[in-house]
Amino acid sequence: MLLFPFSFLYGIGVWIRNLMFDGGLLPTERYEEPVICVGNLVVGGSGKTPMVEYLIRLLQGTYRVGVLSRGYKRETSGFILVNGESTAQAVGDESCHIKHKYPQTIVAVDENRRRGIRKLLSLPEEQRPQVILLDDGFQHRYVQPSFSILLTDFHQLYHTDRLLPAGRLREPASAARRANIIVVTKCEKSLSSIESRILRTELRLKSNQTLFFSSISYPPPAGIFPEAPLLASETLPGEDGVLLLTGIAAPAPLIERIRMRVERTHVLSFADHHAFGKKDIRKIQTELNHMAPGNPLILCTEKDAARIRSNPYFPEEWRPRMYYVPIEIEILFNNGRQFDELILRHIYLFRNNRI
Repeated sequence: MLLFPFSFLYGIGVWIRNLMFDGGLLPTERYEEPVICVGNLVVGGSGKTPMVEYLIRLLQGTYRVGVLSRGYKRETSGFILVNGESTAQAVGDESCHIKHKYPQTIVAVDENRRRGIRKLLSLPEEQRPQVILLDDGFQHRYVQPSFSILLTDFHQLYHTDRLLPAGRLREPASAARRANIIVVTKCEKSLSSIESRILRTELRLKSNQTLFFSSISYPPPAGIFPEAPLLASETLPGEDGVLLLTGIAAPAPLIERIRMRVERTHVLSFADHHAFGKKDIRKIQTELNHMAPGNPLILCTEKDAARIRSNPYFPEEWRPRMYYVPIEIEILFNNGRQFDELILRHIYLFRNNRI
């Protein structure tokens, strides 16, 4: 309650800013190639990176796909084109992870999104992206995306939240009207059609908006380093236990998943985008000692793996037992084809100058 006055003042500032953009007092920039924005209204994780990956898999066989993000918590600034040698420290863990997983994708970071898009579109013709995915760009109003996908966590929907600092909203819930598609993420696969209809009513979508529901799925763990043996599908050796490291905003679903599969699961949670240091390695070693005897696996998230690969503090003897847990999203109610067609149709019409 004490924070409500500050939320009120913050809300006035956001309202004035959006009013200036809507009224044309602040400039927005539109581009000759389709720019698809993936974002949310809150601080923290709602599944933006898995959605960007979903779009990469959907588009990469037809278009040259570019991904532009800020490169959160990187130690550099300005525009950087990510390559196979880039480190999480230089370009951010999410960008590094996407380039590692999808090497044919054009990945760049720039805190100035307009400049970043211009530089991507100024690449030689055979290298420039034909579609740009703007990661976490919903609040970057200086860029006018051709299409916007807004994500909201099923467990903390934007219409039930409050503005910062009393809540987690970066903008009022009414800002959702700028989205073409709204996706409720992290739903249980058992979500009923009745529940989905109730949520559809509560979110008060506009007539031109489409609502989808998605859940998280976890493919088999993969080795962070080449020294880690390949694990069989759906197999997670647990006789010696598992130490799960998490440095993401919302680790609860993953923790629950691993604990369901391995009884002896120990968890060390760190802040989102955490940079592991010497002190953390000692803490991990202490936890491993407590789990002895045996040789427990060390698991982490995909984003953590991007930071660990280039981290000099992790002992080499740990490498054969270090794995990350991939994450993918699934569109529920058999609506994946409809979702895909909306994206593909927009890109086709935009690139053929029909919209």
